[in-house]
Amino acid sequence: MIVAKFGGSSLSDSDQFLKVRQILRSDPARRYAIPSAPGRRHAADHKITDLLYKCHDLAAYPREYAKVFGEIRDRYINIASALGLDIDIRGKLDEIERRIPLEPTGDYAASRGEYLNGLLLAALMKWDFVDPSDCVWFREDGTFDSERTHLDCSRLLLSREYAVIPGFYGRMPDGSIRTFSRGGSDVTGAIVARATDADLYENWTDVSGFLTADPRVVENPRRIEQITYRELRELSYMGATVLHEDAIFPVRKAGIPINIRNTNEPDHPGTLILPHAQGEPLAGITGIAGRKGFAIIVIEKAMMNAELGFGRRVLQAVEECGISFEHLPTGIDTMCIVLHQEALDKARGRLITRIYELTEPDSIEIHEDMALIATVGRGMVRQRGMASRLFGALSEARVNVRMIDQGSSELNIIVGVSGQDFEKAVRAIYSAFIDAPR
Repeated sequence: MIVAKFGGSSLSDSDQFLKVRQILRSDPARRYAIPSAPGRRHAADHKITDLLYKCHDLAAYPREYAKVFGEIRDRYINIASALGLDIDIRGKLDEIERRIPLEPTGDYAASRGEYLNGLLLAALMKWDFVDPSDCVWFREDGTFDSERTHLDCSRLLLSREYAVIPGFYGRMPDGSIRTFSRGGSDVTGAIVARATDADLYENWTDVSGFLTADPRVVENPRRIEQITYRELRELSYMGATVLHEDAIFPVRKAGIPINIRNTNEPDHPGTLILPHAQGEPLAGITGIAGRKGFAIIVIEKAMMNAELGFGRRVLQAVEECGISFEHLPTGIDTMCIVLHQEALDKARGRLITRIYELTEPDSIEIHEDMALIATVGRGMVRQRGMASRLFGALSEARVNVRMIDQGSSELNIIVGVSGQDFEKAVRAIYSAFIDAPR
């Protein structure tokens, strides 16, 4: 049994809906489908979710509100008409247009893109429609209630042979709509896969799986055929954005494989994500990912290693300023805190003052405009010379490494470089490992 989630590009217009119908019909094991809201049809187009958020923001301005909602209305009516669906889409749109201005938050507005696409897909497939507001639950504090959701989704879905469940949203205890973060339809798909004990969770998008590097940085990077959940978590965190990183956990907990597939190339095998991938990647690494926009605070104090509680007090200062840290590389007399530049900018003065008050360091330096690059691979732990190849490649490319962080599992090596060296560093690592594997 297969659960299939389709992204916004997969359901952007009537032609894409027909591709999705063919995919679902091609294998009767595909029993549950999770649609996103319509994405862009071309570069100058708008995502429906963006327009719905805009409607919420314009609710106090009737003329502007009506104009934006008219664009949403036309899009859905055109899809339903082109597909010849027997569904009162106009009535649903009228109800949504009236209700958006009455809602205190934008969650209801944003969720209607998936809701309407779910109705259209269910009508096209002649499958049952299951509203996630009946089975996806959030607690009063807004956090996701995983176990209650699991029980209710299992009860509702397993009684239906075929069903469509819109992604991205659920319900609060007071009955109001609550959405996941952007990309949350991936999370809904994973929730459904776990709840139905699926054999496979297919995530259909507009790319044929994961790539070993960002194609905007490296020209024609290789596709990753197999990847483990742990490797995916590392790459997603560091900027690889094919799959919402929170979607990993429900299926990982259940041991369900994920298959990233391309709606426009349905015969392509894509990338298979497994609890334990078979074999090791040829190059010794699985992929390279990175992000800009970090800062590193370097705290120096003589005999730091002998001072009880020093690290705790540094992190106390970070916590008091409401900042999450990313990494903590340390030496005998130095401790580095890697933070998002944006978070540091909001609390710079208070944070530095508090670190001085709590730790009395000899000096504090701040390195800004930093980029972090993760080289990830399950084969790294068993191959000698991996670090030598990586740093040799960066040296040859004349990239200065400002920070090194390697976990004890040796699943990855993270380096910090100047933001202006980011692209050059990624290409150098790719060339050393992927283009010329040992």
